[in-house]
Amino acid sequence: MEIYKTIWRLAWPQVLMMFFHFLIGFVDVWVAGRLGRDVQACMGLITQALFFFLVVALAIANGSVAAISQSLGAGLRKRTQRYIGLGLETGIVLGVVILILGAVFEDLFLDLLQIPETILPIARYLLRVYLYILPAYYLFAITNAFFRAQKKVLFPLFAMMIVTSVNTAGDFGLGLGLWGLPGLGYKGLAWSTFASILCGTVFNFWLLIRAKMLVRQSFAPWRWIKRAWPYLFQVAWPAGLMQIVWHSAYMALYAIVASLPRNSVVALAGMSAGIRVESFLFLPGFAFNFTASILVGHYLGARDMVGAKKVGYRVMFLGLTLVSLMTILLWLAIEPIAGFIAPDLQVKMEAINYLKYNMAAIPFLLPAIILGGALTGAGATIYQMIVMGTSAWLVRIPLAYFLGHIYFEQAKGVWLAMFLSMIFQAGLMFYFYQFKDWARFAMRRN
Repeated sequence: MEIYKTIWRLAWPQVLMMFFHFLIGFVDVWVAGRLGRDVQACMGLITQALFFFLVVALAIANGSVAAISQSLGAGLRKRTQRYIGLGLETGIVLGVVILILGAVFEDLFLDLLQIPETILPIARYLLRVYLYILPAYYLFAITNAFFRAQKKVLFPLFAMMIVTSVNTAGDFGLGLGLWGLPGLGYKGLAWSTFASILCGTVFNFWLLIRAKMLVRQSFAPWRWIKRAWPYLFQVAWPAGLMQIVWHSAYMALYAIVASLPRNSVVALAGMSAGIRVESFLFLPGFAFNFTASILVGHYLGARDMVGAKKVGYRVMFLGLTLVSLMTILLWLAIEPIAGFIAPDLQVKMEAINYLKYNMAAIPFLLPAIILGGALTGAGATIYQMIVMGTSAWLVRIPLAYFLGHIYFEQAKGVWLAMFLSMIFQAGLMFYFYQFKDWARFAMRRN
């Protein structure tokens, strides 16, 4: 029972952190719904696009979690400090590079999304503001990973509470014009996101300095960087490629929905609303994903391979039990919840239709998410990439196009394809976790 207490001590702040993360998306889409179905459709689409641009940051974060947690498990504090410095240097450089590339290829990116011409100006403005905040968002994601890897899970929770508060106040104030602020509509939503992430990033840097995690010794000489960078890169590049593959698949899925033969804008808005409700369930799954990464990394750093594998399964069991109960409770109130986030009747019904399939897939989605986190803690992100990439591009996307455009000719076919791909994904993840030697990807002590 002691191990479950340890898991819960690490998990509950991250579950709560993910609840605040859920609130950000929920409020964004709720306010967007009050501004019109066009704004609501664009908000879901461009928010997903933002995560596509963040894939490099998430890759560095995954590499940092593996390197820092294993270093702490081995009792190597100086190495931990130096990986913090290396992660920050890498994050700021790549954040600026991705910002420049995003600005240069903005039109091409929007064309690829197959956005209807009527809502293109809204999508363009939202994307442009989101690009401006990328460097700060990179540092925010990476510094949160530093705290998690050291089991300081309350710090990311406090940071997310600040981000949620600023974003919510901005959405209502600048989006809807409450409290005497100018009502900027969808432009207000974009700048609320900008301000909230900036505040969270400044807070994280203050914590790093105050807790003496970011010190002069964190910035290592070039001789050390040449030896340390290969491991960070070994973990980060498959994690980054997995994020690119996964989020590009979501972009392709949005494009498939946006170009459906019938009711494409309603389906797009319904999908945006449905994802926000669904995230209430899979975001806690990511809290257990993070917990599995932390614990597996520490076990492998201490050279306890058997304990590392067992703890991954234990985190999965606890996470699956909790989220399954949440799914049942949420389903009992699905109609009023969907109506709250999507006041348009047609959009509401499509959101419910989306949720029927995706909530039924939760028992398959959660094991894949949580065991994927265990592989990240081990540094075996190559296996996670194979599982996610195969599920997305060889199963989900072809099936969604066939069922949505050819067989059903409506959004129902896309939702069914998502359900079937999650079953495939869970089976493949179990195979890799149980039968592959993923512990061999852990760092050596020297």
